[in-house]
Amino acid sequence: MKIKHFLIIITMSVIGLTSCNSDSCNDNPFFSDFGTPFEAPAFDKIKNEHYMPAFIEGMKQQKAEIEAICANTETPTFENTIWAYDKSGELFSKVAGVFFNLMECMSSDEMMKIAEEVSPLISTHGDDIAMNPVLFQKIKYVYDHRAEMNLDEQQNRVVEKYYNDFIRSGAGLDAEGQAKLRDINGKMSLLNLQYNQNMLAENAAFKMVVDNVEDLAGLPEANIKAAAEQAEADGMPGKYMFTTAKPSLIPFLQFADNRALREKLYRGYFMRGNNDNENDNKQVVNELVNLRLQKAQLLGYPDYASYILAENMAKDVPTVDEFLKGLYEPALKVAKEELKEMQAIADREGAGIKLASWDWWYYAEKLRKEKYDFDENALRPYLSLDNVRNGMFMAANKLYGVTFEKRTDIPVYFDGVETFEVKDYDGSTLGLLYLDYYPRASKSTGAWCTSFREGGYDIKGVRHSALVQLVMNFTPASGDTPSLLNWDETETMWHEFGHSLHAFFSEGKYSRTCGNVPRDYVELPSQVMENWAGEPEVIRMYAKHYQTGEVMPDSLINKLENSGLFNQGFETVEFLAAAILDMEYHKIQEVKDIDVNKFEKDVMDNIGLIDEIIPRYRSTYYGHIFGGGYAAGYYVYYWAAVLDSDAFNYFKESGDLFNPVLAKSFRINCLQECGNDEGMVQYKKFRGQEPSLDPFLKRHGLK
Repeated sequence: MKIKHFLIIITMSVIGLTSCNSDSCNDNPFFSDFGTPFEAPAFDKIKNEHYMPAFIEGMKQQKAEIEAICANTETPTFENTIWAYDKSGELFSKVAGVFFNLMECMSSDEMMKIAEEVSPLISTHGDDIAMNPVLFQKIKYVYDHRAEMNLDEQQNRVVEKYYNDFIRSGAGLDAEGQAKLRDINGKMSLLNLQYNQNMLAENAAFKMVVDNVEDLAGLPEANIKAAAEQAEADGMPGKYMFTTAKPSLIPFLQFADNRALREKLYRGYFMRGNNDNENDNKQVVNELVNLRLQKAQLLGYPDYASYILAENMAKDVPTVDEFLKGLYEPALKVAKEELKEMQAIADREGAGIKLASWDWWYYAEKLRKEKYDFDENALRPYLSLDNVRNGMFMAANKLYGVTFEKRTDIPVYFDGVETFEVKDYDGSTLGLLYLDYYPRASKSTGAWCTSFREGGYDIKGVRHSALVQLVMNFTPASGDTPSLLNWDETETMWHEFGHSLHAFFSEGKYSRTCGNVPRDYVELPSQVMENWAGEPEVIRMYAKHYQTGEVMPDSLINKLENSGLFNQGFETVEFLAAAILDMEYHKIQEVKDIDVNKFEKDVMDNIGLIDEIIPRYRSTYYGHIFGGGYAAGYYVYYWAAVLDSDAFNYFKESGDLFNPVLAKSFRINCLQECGNDEGMVQYKKFRGQEPSLDPFLKRHGLK
């Protein structure tokens, strides 16, 4: 996540604000060095009261830096304009990197109030920079005269990127247009915040309490025990509590025999934000979609999707539509065949039902056992969290020579968060890795990778290391049993770890281009790591029984490998349905009042989605596009999957999963120097050719 520049996150105005008083400055940890190893955030000293003064002072400093650029009477050059702008806002980045990341994993009413106060100010400050006519004219001068300035290749790229950023942020609009854009941006920033806060509230509000253990027949003992501990922690000893968090939800849908309870829990999940209460997100979605359209059209685009895609590898709407349609149609055929097989099982068992969406996981698990003699629960004893983590560390070491040293002297924001110093093959430090594993009420659902501080260079040319955070929501330990992951959680951990390697390896002098890639490239570094997680050779490195230390037997590894295409119709269709829904919202070209539920249903009906499958994300809990940065971009996971399938196939064809020549090339071209040129150009430097679609189609059982 880039947190420095206005084009990536919202920044704030300091007009009319004063800096902190001397007392608050003196005890505010943001106003001096943290005094920790690697200048990691001093979480043991940072308090909520420190954020607002630090934001204000950071904005004041950045405003002064921008004013200094504008006041310079010398002819604009790369150094006095582009370089100076690229390195502005150091204090603001420092506080934003802590506050906004903790908002997602340590949220509280007090932090939400701070966010509500600071968000519109941040939006205004970003607009003040983006629409500063003097600053833009100086950047334009450098852009117009770049051929005469003897710039190197990367300097030219940075100049072009910044010029384009300013144009896309309204610098070319007249005063009236800029005023409209400011108003739109301010409203959008508050709506994004409201959407996320509503999601947090909905996640925390739903709790399914079960009185009798007999109603939990079929559910693994570990999940029953975890539900009992959850209920006891919530003041209901002797009962069993289930939530919409994936470690609670998915095993229940897979294994619980009680169909009525499966329906109740799944409805609690897919109705989030759609309950006509104070946390309802339908109106937020309606307003956001219309505001985004207005912004796009103000900037000269027919719709918001066109505005976003102009900066991506895909470039335009027809390309994405064709890509999604080409995958959806064959995937739906496969999903319908899967449904027939599962309905046949239900009929043979005399269930007397027509399968519904809350039945899919349950009967899919029965079908998996029937076709492959494979019970996914058999994997768990070999996939303790520590083993999975150590396995991905070993794989990274074999590929890139990096090592991971646990540190206990680094302040953390929550007990249980682990920190590791990441060292390169030559012993130099790349940065710190924070691992936050388990669900809690203050934490958003899902998993993600972000940075408290990105690696790079300051205005003096001094390099600072990356401080990377991986946040997960995994099945926690229970009693004497450690956290035992399912296969999806295992792949998730490796996925997010891939993002962290991208962050640690990214190299470049300029913040604008260091590690900065198109949205439909950004999932390549993460998804490619998932491939190694499932290779038998690699599984034997880390999958060891938590009690005996025995390596996962080949018979079980073979079953896992043989079932690799299992349920791919469902998984592909639910993903693509969500990606298509995203595109349809952002292809709208006329401002109108949107009935969100009807709009969603019409889109699903138009693509022929079967009733037994719900999109992976429905509109009211689609945080990727309404609370995050993936609007008109959820397709990128599969776009990048084409790249990662092709890249990993290159390793496989070489006969060495850890081929040092290919690993070095991938690191340099696709991770380290990935921002040096356009995404496909960098990928072809590694691969030597355009990616083939075949490995992706085969992996998903579509060919």
